[in-house]
Amino acid sequence: MKPTKRISHLFLPTVFMLAASLSGCGGDGGKAPSEAEQPSGSGPVALTVWGAEEDEELLLQIFDSFQEKYRGQADFQITYQPQSESHCTDALMADLENGADVFAFADDQLNTLVAAGALDPIENPEPLRAANLPEAVSAASVNDTLYAYPLTADNGYFLYYDKRVFSQEDIQSWDRMLDIAGEQERKVSMEWSSGWYVYALFGNTGLTVGLNDDGITNYCTWNDTEGPVKGTDVAKAMTAMAEHPGFLSTDDAGFLAGVQDGTIAAGVSGTWNAVAVEEAWGSGFGAAKLPSYTCAGQEIPMASFSGYKLIGVNSYSQNRDWAAKLAEWITNEENQALRFRLRGQGPSNKNAAASEEVQGSPAIAALLAQSEHSCLQRIGGNYWEPVAAFTAEILAGIPSGKSLQELLDTMVTGITAP
Repeated sequence: MKPTKRISHLFLPTVFMLAASLSGCGGDGGKAPSEAEQPSGSGPVALTVWGAEEDEELLLQIFDSFQEKYRGQADFQITYQPQSESHCTDALMADLENGADVFAFADDQLNTLVAAGALDPIENPEPLRAANLPEAVSAASVNDTLYAYPLTADNGYFLYYDKRVFSQEDIQSWDRMLDIAGEQERKVSMEWSSGWYVYALFGNTGLTVGLNDDGITNYCTWNDTEGPVKGTDVAKAMTAMAEHPGFLSTDDAGFLAGVQDGTIAAGVSGTWNAVAVEEAWGSGFGAAKLPSYTCAGQEIPMASFSGYKLIGVNSYSQNRDWAAKLAEWITNEENQALRFRLRGQGPSNKNAAASEEVQGSPAIAALLAQSEHSCLQRIGGNYWEPVAAFTAEILAGIPSGKSLQELLDTMVTGITAP
C-alpha cells in the first residue's frame, strides 16, 4: 500500500533510553572504521526514528544491537515514532527542522525530499553501492548521487492465488481466472481506486506515463488514438472486466477479508500480505507474476510499479553523524536478514537477498518473476486523483454517459496538469 498520496497522523512517541557503548565496527561492510571515522562526542545523543508501526518489535531489536555495537561511546536517547513510509514526506515537510533524525520512506518520495533539502548526499557511498542491488541503489539516487540507504526491494505487486481453484495454466490468463472465479461465485480482485495498481493495465501497451524533467509534472499518452493499442482499447478491456461477475475492485483490507472468508480466490497485492494470505489458504497458498489480459485482440502481460523502501537522515539533525551510523546499522546485511525473518520483507542487500531463506519465499519469488515487467514509480502528485476518478466512472457503469475517449481525455488532462 504503498504509493505516496495522503498525510497520516503521528502516533505518540515511545521513548527507549539506550545506554550504549562503542566497541569495534559498524556499518554494512563489516569493516571496522578508523578513529577518525567515528562520530564525535561522548555526551547524550538524542535521536528520533520514524518507522512503520508494524516494525516496532524489529526496530527494538535493532536498537539493542546498535547499543551493543556502540557501547560506551554515548548515552543514546532514541525516540521511536510509528510513521507510515508512504506518508513520511508529508509529515516531515510539516516541520522539517524538528522532524525525525532517521526515517523510513518509499522511494518515490526521494526527489521531493532532495529538492526540499531534507537529505544530503551520502558520504562514502561506494560501500553502499557495492552491498545493494543496482535497482535499489538507483531508487535511492538522484542524478547518480546517492541520498538514502536502501532498505528493502519488495515494494511491488504480483498475483496471489488459491492453488485449489486455479492451475498453473489458469494463472497465465486474467480472463480465464475471471471466468473460473465467476463460475464458482467467487472473485479475482485488484484495487482500481489506486493508480498504483491501474498502471498494470496500461504499462505494457506502448501507452506511457511518467515524470517530466522538472520533477513535478507528468507526461501521459494513455488517451492516444493511434498505435497498435489505443487508449480506448484499454478502457474497453477495463469496462469488460468491471462488468464480469468474477471481478472485484477492493482495497487491501477488502482483499484480506475476502481471502479469509473465502469469497476471493485470487488477487493482486504485495509481500506485506504474504503471511496473512498463507495463513488463510494453507496448502492452497500460491504466488506468481501477474497474468496477461486480452486487449485489442492481443494477450498483454500486466505491468507493475516496483518500489523500494529507503532510510533517510535528516539534513537538519543535531546529531547527523550518529543518525547516519544508525541508518547504516538499520540497513546492514544482518538487519535486513532479520527484517525478512520478522516481517517477510525482501532485502535490498545482495547477500541477504541471495540467501536460501529469502530465495525460498513464494512471494519474493513471484515479485522477482514480475520484475521483468516492472518499472520504478516516478510520477508527480497530479497522477492519483484523475486515475481514481476515471476508474470510479468505469466501475459504476459510466453514469455520466460520456464516451470512453472523453473519459480518457479528462483523465490525461488531469494527470498532465501543471
